[in-house]
Amino acid sequence: MLIEHRGRRPVVHPTATIAPTAVLSGDVSVGAGTRILHGAVLSAEDGAIRVGAECVVMEHALVRGRAGHPVAIGDHVLIGPHAHVNGATIADEVFIATGASIFPGAVLGRAAEVRINAVVQVNTVLDADAMVPISWVAVGSPAEILPPERHDEIWAIQRGLNFVGTVYGSAPTASMREIMSRQSAFYAAHAGDIVIDGPPPEAI
Repeated sequence: MLIEHRGRRPVVHPTATIAPTAVLSGDVSVGAGTRILHGAVLSAEDGAIRVGAECVVMEHALVRGRAGHPVAIGDHVLIGPHAHVNGATIADEVFIATGASIFPGAVLGRAAEVRINAVVQVNTVLDADAMVPISWVAVGSPAEILPPERHDEIWAIQRGLNFVGTVYGSAPTASMREIMSRQSAFYAAHAGDIVIDGPPPEAI
């Protein structure tokens, strides 16, 4: 399903394939030979999503772009089932496995691997060819890669990365009431969405 959001429509290369149950919303561009599989959602909220050539976005993955954190995905990238990519820059040939989470401001170098249920935290820079093991956490710039049981060390780095400000645009001390009031107002823009009938516009 293709959706016009905030006046912007998805653009899909004529050689790409979008599954009937996938959703592309807003300023989304999909490159040559890329495949977006069933249940995947690419939601350009108020920032663009650019997907390169010969990528595969698998079932039920979520890719989200925001104004301060658009998404740029290179060529030959795999985004696994149930993975979450939010406001990140991903170089060519990156492997993102099932259930992995990539947060806003993250930068993944060429041929990096983020394995099953692993996390790349906000504003974290992962070097080319780096690997985040199953369920581990990459945090910081340059990234430190730590197992989840070392939470105190992860948090010591993460608290300086401004998660609340990066993800929600709120002060670090903001309450959930304040954060969710802002988020509710922001996502209300979907009330004006328009489902696009017919074939998708083709990328130039």
